Amino acid sequence: MTTLTGLTLGRLTPVDLRDIWTTEAADFTPWLARPENMAVLSETLGVELEVEAHERPVGPFRADILCKEVGTGHWVLIENQLERTDHVHLGQLLTYASGLDAVTIVWIAARFTEEHRATLDWLNKITDDSFRFFGLEVELWRIGNSPAAPKFNIISKPNDWSQSIAQAARAIDDTELSATRVLRRDYWTALNAVLNEAGGPFSGNRKPQPQSWMAYPVGRSHFSLNAATNAQKNQIRAELYITGSLAKTFFRLLQAQKDAIERDLGFHLQWEELPSGQDCRIAYYLNDADPEDKTDWPRQHEWLAKHLNAMQPVFAPRVRDLNADAGPLETEQ
Repeated sequence: MTTLTGLTLGRLTPVDLRDIWTTEAADFTPWLARPENMAVLSETLGVELEVEAHERPVGPFRADILCKEVGTGHWVLIENQLERTDHVHLGQLLTYASGLDAVTIVWIAARFTEEHRATLDWLNKITDDSFRFFGLEVELWRIGNSPAAPKFNIISKPNDWSQSIAQAARAIDDTELSATRVLRRDYWTALNAVLNEAGGPFSGNRKPQPQSWMAYPVGRSHFSLNAATNAQKNQIRAELYITGSLAKTFFRLLQAQKDAIERDLGFHLQWEELPSGQDCRIAYYLNDADPEDKTDWPRQHEWLAKHLNAMQPVFAPRVRDLNADAGPLETEQ
């Protein structure tokens, strides 16, 4: 295709899903569970997801993929369908919701019927904050002879989507830890030792968990200082994480003090309002840091201890003094 400017552009052509993925269980689900493909889904939803298990029993059915949100540890269940939505899969979703204390369910299909989209909208309307329902259509496109590229389109989502999902740990059998989960637990055990040796505001007395983050109290509910890892991006971070219905308000009140906060810290932060969700993050990142490389753990743990201990005295008094009823604070000079 030639444009008026003389440039030759390609033409997008749709690809039948079954040409790439013959079956859901053997082809599509393992493909989606790969980190690089889960990253595409994470970007669409506006949350970072890490796969915990797939084809896992929940009640009489087997859940396609179970994930956790990076930074919060909340459970997300994904159900896949490579054709038009049907009542059978809707029934499975309701079974999952009834079998878990709290959960976000993502239903991915080739096409949503109007009645099933309306049903998800209705479920989001009548359920409390413990349950969230997403509907996504998946497409494949290519240009010329290029590889097929996936695209996820949100068909239905909660009106007030947040990352505040209650723990559903009793529905997930954690008695047998995978090698990845054992590695994560060992990662935080090693960080505990470094924190104790550093002698800063944070000690290493918190129980290590087999997850991708460790949370430390900052003196007020809905706020925590976290150490977090992202193996997909070879990245670790120290962050102030804000949850709850007032998260955006508190975030903006802190952002009004951005210059003073960063001056006190001595480094610049990433101010992430996370517009697709309810929560917010104020973070400092270390790149080129593979949390699965044990030989690099001493460097990573020293970095995390240094920056967590630096952030605590800067954020703790400001967090304590936040008043959601007050107007925006003047930016400190």
